[in-house]
Parts: sequence; C-alpha cells; structure tokens
Amino acid sequence: MWMSIEVIDGAFGAGRWADAHADSLIEAALRHDASDWEWHRHPWGVVLEVEFADEAAWERYRRSNAVVTALEHVPDPVFGLIIYRGRGGSSGTRNPRRPRPLIGAGAAELPVPEALEEVVTSLSRYRDTIAPELPRRVTVGRR
Repeated sequence: MWMSIEVIDGAFGAGRWADAHADSLIEAALRHDASDWEWHRHPWGVVLEVEFADEAAWERYRRSNAVVTALEHVPDPVFGLIIYRGRGGSSGTRNPRRPRPLIGAGAAELPVPEALEEVVTSLSRYRDTIAPELPRRVTVGRR
C-alpha cells in the first residue's frame, strides 16, 4: 500500500524542509516496516511516497514522533500539506490516468437552446422600442 506526503512551498522552499527531515522520515519508515520509498522534487514542492504492507503499519508510521515533528514544520502549515493514498498526484496505482481520445478537431457547433432562440425572436419584434434610431440630421445644401 503506497501513501504519499506532498509538501508545498511556503515561507521557505519545501526542498529545504525535505533536506532537514528526509533522514528522520526514512528512518522512521524503515522502523515501521516500509518496503520502499521515493522522493520527488517539483518546482512547487516535494513528494515523499512510502510503501507499507498494510494500513496499520502506515498508521504507526504516521503517529511516530519523527513524522509528527516533520509535519509540524512544513513551510506552509495551512495549505502546504497533502497526505493521500497512492502515488504521484491524485491518480492512484490501481487507476492510472489515461489520455482521453479527441474526436475530430475537438470543435463542434453547440446547439442553441430553444429558450434563447425565443428570447432573440421576441426582442427582434420590439427592436424599435428597445433601441430607437437616433433622429437623422438634415443637411442644408451649400450656397
């Protein structure tokens, strides 16, 4: 079972946070029977992916002092921490993202709702009362 911890840049870079806490996080993972782990650095932050045999091992790891301390010191404590099941973004290992086929050029004429056509038709009947024309200027010939 893979679990991911995303840390997003905040008051300081998430890379600095990872440099400071990586050793203690990995040591704690190994103490709680992690079978694999991987760090990913992105322009917006870092992701730690850790694989455990079961959810109980993950919960023990998550409650360990090293993990609690590291997560309390993320660069942006309000919006800069995301913990989720799976690897690499919101797409888990069991449901990988697949590209969707694009039909034709991807552009199609959309049908105009009937209600909109009725509004346009009724407005055209009252065109003169809604936006009357400006009075025409009379030009006097030259002498």
